[in-house]
Amino acid sequence: MTLPIIAYGAKVLRKRSANILSDYQDLDKLIDDMWETMYNANGVGLAAPQINKNIRLFIVDTLPFIDEGECKEKAIKKVFINPKILAKEGRMIDFNEGCLSIPNLREDISREESIEIEYYDAEFNLHREKYKGI
Repeated sequence: MTLPIIAYGAKVLRKRSANILSDYQDLDKLIDDMWETMYNANGVGLAAPQINKNIRLFIVDTLPFIDEGECKEKAIKKVFINPKILAKEGRMIDFNEGCLSIPNLREDISREESIEIEYYDAEFNLHREKYKGI
């Protein structure tokens, strides 16, 4: 089911989100609905607060950033639950980004070249991974 995306300015987007446990009610359905919502809005990422859920959960599918002829296995399609930034490294890189909660606006955002995070996947397996670039 496609869910409404909360617009910039909503209180839920300013609150600190809460961790969830593996028994979070209807988690699988919520994640499925988030994928449908994100794809329906032509997004590449969506966070739970953007659908009015004050929990630490986001999804990402980077396939739209893979250039034609490039290996599609480089794309990341993942669920991140209770993510925690462990380290940021490297030079600052700019990337022109948009946000589903602020439609029709794009801006260059500066971020460190790489990040190390810890998170749980949809089956609540713990991961510690490093990502580089977009």
